[in-house]
Amino acid sequence: MEAFLHLHIQTLVSWGPLGVALLAVLDSAGIPLAGGVDLLLLAVAAAKPASAYWCASLATVGSVLGCLILFWLARKGGERYLYKHTPGAKLQTCIQWFQRYGLASVFVPTLSPVPLPTKVFIICAGAFRVRLAPFLLVVFVARLLRYLGLAYLGARFGETSGAWLKTHAWYIAAGALGLFLAAAVVFKAGGRLLRRA
Repeated sequence: MEAFLHLHIQTLVSWGPLGVALLAVLDSAGIPLAGGVDLLLLAVAAAKPASAYWCASLATVGSVLGCLILFWLARKGGERYLYKHTPGAKLQTCIQWFQRYGLASVFVPTLSPVPLPTKVFIICAGAFRVRLAPFLLVVFVARLLRYLGLAYLGARFGETSGAWLKTHAWYIAAGALGLFLAAAVVFKAGGRLLRRA
């Protein structure tokens, strides 16, 4: 699929926001496209700055729909689906993180443009039967912030926006870590308040 993206990038850019939305659905539904949506959003925003934020909005909707598909598949399949579709030595660590931090472990990788294991946490949310409304809210807010930021970068820096992201990758990663810790505290405190209520 990545080869498809590189070969047909001009076609997808010409589709504008619709091309980004379609790719966002596929990527979030579990088809691996490392950085595909981000790169396409940057390219479309650079080529058509006037449609950058509309493009980010459609990418957000597409990504939420794709995450919802993955969430429901995991919810139907339960933990068996989790172990079958997320093999690897780090799976147990991801499960422990999810059980400890809950939706904070979904929020941060969904928000960060630095590659983090997003899909395994979405599958965890479905497999461990997280309530749908909070899950959708977390994914929507995280993706909207991420894609609006990328649209801004693409519209402002044009073709050099990808290089800007690479140059500042460590700062973004450090910010993601800080945000994770803050989100974990907020979600934990919110969970306690809801249980008391």
